Amino acid sequence: MNFLGVNSYRFSVSWSRVLPRGRFGGVNYSGIKYYNILIDALISQGIKPFVTLNHVDYPQELEKRFQSWLSPEMQKEFGHLADICFMHFGDRVKYWTTINEPNQQLILGYLRGIFPPTRCSSPYGNCSQGNSETEPFLAAHNMILAHAKAVNIYQTKYQKEQKGSIGIVVQTSWFEPISDSTEDKEAAERAQSFYSNWILDPVIYGKYPKEMVNILGPALPRFSNNEVKNLRNSRLDFVGINHYTSYFIQDCFISTCTTGNGASKAEGFALQLDRKGNVSIGELTDVDWQHIDPKGFRKILNYLKVRYPNIPMFITENGFGHLQKPETTVTELLHDTKRIQYMSGYLEALQAAMRDGANVKGYFAWSLLDNFEWLYGYKLRFGLFHVDYTTLKKTPKQSASWYKNFIEEHMDTRDLMDKS
Repeated sequence: MNFLGVNSYRFSVSWSRVLPRGRFGGVNYSGIKYYNILIDALISQGIKPFVTLNHVDYPQELEKRFQSWLSPEMQKEFGHLADICFMHFGDRVKYWTTINEPNQQLILGYLRGIFPPTRCSSPYGNCSQGNSETEPFLAAHNMILAHAKAVNIYQTKYQKEQKGSIGIVVQTSWFEPISDSTEDKEAAERAQSFYSNWILDPVIYGKYPKEMVNILGPALPRFSNNEVKNLRNSRLDFVGINHYTSYFIQDCFISTCTTGNGASKAEGFALQLDRKGNVSIGELTDVDWQHIDPKGFRKILNYLKVRYPNIPMFITENGFGHLQKPETTVTELLHDTKRIQYMSGYLEALQAAMRDGANVKGYFAWSLLDNFEWLYGYKLRFGLFHVDYTTLKKTPKQSASWYKNFIEEHMDTRDLMDKS
């Protein structure tokens, strides 16, 4: 990190490392010690810790006892985790986020059933249990209220003394209408409503997007008057934005569609496509969901600026994944010119969006190191530093040197902005 010149590091707390059995067991003080060592080491080098309370994983105990996010009990569990973390780390951590990408976690875990707890129903996926048309929205409801509970705990017990800030992180994509028709434009708006707005509208405005209400009807849970009040009182200080890619969107509500991601009722009848005829949405890559489209980054930031005015944003993830094949050499991984192209384009788009008025306060590249990427295991490498998984040796890639130079070149500008 010192080599790069970064001034902040984002990491997440492993729930199971701190509370292996949730409220049904004690605090694991070895886990507390681990994070204290990390936080103190960062601060000693002038690097601010930026901490996410939950990034997908949680204690198995909570799944066995009450099916985790499908139960309101999870709100109490998450509040307990938050309280423990604020108590032990909040004197030094000044930036908190509650949950990482709940929208993506819900789609993969409860709608398509390819992430734990692997719940879904046909035709959305092939699972032994679950209901893709109801459970994602029930789990989301509990995640949103759990977020509000954590924010409320921070704001009432800790924020005044600790002087930190708190937000949430959502995954975003830019959804470009595949044509100029009214149907496709409305479908693109539905795609946003069933993705990032699904989480942001409730945590900011206390209600779900109208597109979700209209399409889902009784399958979408309702917030009680007291819950609406709690959501509005637990106002976040900023929003974390994860962004990697864009899609074309085709209407499936009025028009006839092929099957595919987004085309279903539970996803808003908005089919996601990477091509319009022979034209792709940016440059396609070996990673089937990642398309290089910097213009889409500028567009989504401007969209969020209008929908949620005056709320500060941090870009909490943005980066390029290199899919390692059997024939890929270490030399190829180290000379990652495609990552440099990606980062350069997206950082230029970020600067353009900021000139447009997007209130962006910081940027985190994903990721510092090659790491474990869920279903891809260790084959998908996002790191600025290459990791040899046998020896754990870390080697800067070409992109690390490029990013170091980028930061150095922009330091004067950043200092001026901070002072102003």
